[in-house]
Amino acid sequence: MKRAVYPGSFDPITKGHLDIIKRSAKVFDEIIVVVLINPEKSGLFTMKERIELIKKSVKEIDNVRVEGFDGLLINFMREKEAKVIIKGLRALSDFEYEFQMALMNNKLDSSIETVFMMTNAKYSYLSSSSVKQVAKFGGCIKGLVPQEIEKDVLNKFNK
Repeated sequence: MKRAVYPGSFDPITKGHLDIIKRSAKVFDEIIVVVLINPEKSGLFTMKERIELIKKSVKEIDNVRVEGFDGLLINFMREKEAKVIIKGLRALSDFEYEFQMALMNNKLDSSIETVFMMTNAKYSYLSSSSVKQVAKFGGCIKGLVPQEIEKDVLNKFNK
């Protein structure tokens, strides 16, 4: 069985993330979407909330499951006996950062490969940060996040 892991902070999951998940699910037998804590970012949603938002968004995709992990991605990979990391790329700046991460992960465990997927052009501008900014100031996030979670994102700012 070819199991792949799609890691990220997903704060919140966007339509761009969902596109990568759907496309990856066609290539691999099983996809584990793993919510990781990035110590360099302060999250809007808790890890538990992010996991629930992703689960709502992927409920129709049979070979996808969602988990959380606090630690090195390589340790999660070993724990799950997964050999492929999926990373989505929007722009050259993403590639530079993700390339460095792929090299570090390879240094930590050379048996694990990183696969880069280019984003669909219609999502190339989209990020979780931009979604949060639009939502914070009352803008429309329709089409930016999966429909199943639009209200959840907006409600986070209306509290």
